[in-house]
Amino acid sequence: MTGMLIKNGTVVDGTGAPAFAADVRIADGTITEVGQNLTANGERVFDAAGCHVTPGFIESHTHYDASMWWQPDLDPLPGYGATTMIMGNCGFSMAPLHPSQAAKEEVMGIFSFFEDIPLEPFKQFVPWDWHKWSEYRTSFESRVKVPLNYASFVGHIPLRIAAMGVEAWDRAATPEEVAVMADLLDDALSAGALGLSDNMHDHDGSNRPVPTLLADDAEFTALFDVMERYPATCYQVIVDTFMRMTGPANMERLSRLLSGRKIRVQVAGAVPTLDFQKPILPAMQASLAAMRAAGVDIWPGVAHVSPTSTLSLVKSLIFAQSNDYIWHEVVLAEDHAEKRRLLADPDWRARARESWDTQAWDHSPLKNPQDLYLLDSENGAGPINITLKQYADDKGLHRSDAMAEWILANGTLSTVHMAPFPKDEALTIELMRDPKTVGNISDAGAHLQMLCGGGENALLLTQYVRDEKTMTLEEAIHVMTGKLAEHFFLSDRGVIAPGKRADVVVFNLNEVQRQQMEKAWDMPDGKGGTTWRFTRKAMPTRLTMVNGEPTFENGAYTGAKPGQFLSPSNDDGHMAVAAE
Repeated sequence: MTGMLIKNGTVVDGTGAPAFAADVRIADGTITEVGQNLTANGERVFDAAGCHVTPGFIESHTHYDASMWWQPDLDPLPGYGATTMIMGNCGFSMAPLHPSQAAKEEVMGIFSFFEDIPLEPFKQFVPWDWHKWSEYRTSFESRVKVPLNYASFVGHIPLRIAAMGVEAWDRAATPEEVAVMADLLDDALSAGALGLSDNMHDHDGSNRPVPTLLADDAEFTALFDVMERYPATCYQVIVDTFMRMTGPANMERLSRLLSGRKIRVQVAGAVPTLDFQKPILPAMQASLAAMRAAGVDIWPGVAHVSPTSTLSLVKSLIFAQSNDYIWHEVVLAEDHAEKRRLLADPDWRARARESWDTQAWDHSPLKNPQDLYLLDSENGAGPINITLKQYADDKGLHRSDAMAEWILANGTLSTVHMAPFPKDEALTIELMRDPKTVGNISDAGAHLQMLCGGGENALLLTQYVRDEKTMTLEEAIHVMTGKLAEHFFLSDRGVIAPGKRADVVVFNLNEVQRQQMEKAWDMPDGKGGTTWRFTRKAMPTRLTMVNGEPTFENGAYTGAKPGQFLSPSNDDGHMAVAAE
């Protein structure tokens, strides 16, 4: 590993402090010196004139757990300055595993459905040669090399399945099964997991609540007892402010379970920002304030990007998550001839109309055809660039029939795109400025045929800083770097300072863009061919460095894969161990 001297740049150090002119010296993967007019000592010199030099960006909420096994370049993240990603969120992780094949297939099926990833690559590319989380980490580090650092939670869902088998979907755990979960969690935390992630939100494609929704208080208490022995770990949980609106009840339960405990908590959805969520916003804000007043170390998760939905018949959970299981039948039909047969069948169409009229959530894409755009035709038959409402009105059809007609005419690989949900921008900015929030949430690595979370960080630099000027550059960089490193107990990075790891980004603010999504036909389908995923061209950065090694430079990914599996650490840089 060669050293580098980054000269003539403006440093934004990740702490929120004002930018300053300085050079940055890097050696052996570490920042060794920050100052003005530094002289090269034989290392490579990179001219950052006209650019900002910042810590590498942390992707705080991703689901690359599976896809990085077959897409190790992590496109498009290096070109967007990402140097660390957090996996294992929302209760989903790939370990631990129950020994039965049926239970292993449950874990694969959960990932495949909830993260919109084809099932076949899970079987072709992932060895599944582990039981405990510690064994998963060993297998992962020996087999997978990537251009980003990565850290992972252990998910409560696989913990339950590992202890209970497929019965995890059906009932509360016995005391003996809870003890097994506690032992498996202890193994994960001692092996360097970030903490425990959880799910109080999701239902699967058959409308079954995920196994964690069946966990009783005794189960949570046992797991939190284990967590308290590892003070530099986090509890991450998603609550429901999107579908069944149980978020206020979720928060009341969390408050009761966590009060008095020394556990850092990250709650996705704690303060909802979308317009349709406003009826439950006061209750959620009141719960947050009460938990903080009671001493709970709670950090709401904040997405600066409004969710968008792409309705695909190949792999999409959006119909089921909209409470429409009739169109989801078409998604489940693997044969495209069967998809076409269903779309044309009068009986299916009648059931689909009834489902959209009486079952789908009012805020779902299915109830808002004025916000659904016919943009992506497989065969070019068109029309395109009009809304589903316009097309339905022109044809004199129900909106469900209209979408079926358009897809039949344009091909079953066509996709229909929803405009972003309207959201409260002032509240979003207020939350990002809160010293105890987790920002830069994107879902990158999931929903590969529905949206592309990778690259959404660019909007912090373009929309919020450069274009609307609603945040300073120092604030936006802090949201993506130093504050996240503090939250996840990654004490050796996130700041430009001597002694910190050399995860560094150099960019010209006038050059960066959040590029449009485009299809890349490079995702293995597990059958010897490929299918498509959404990606986007690079922002680009001038330079992205991970552990002192360039991963993006001269407008392209370098091919380097210096990423390391990170573990949370105390302030002294040592991995947290169980407290006596």
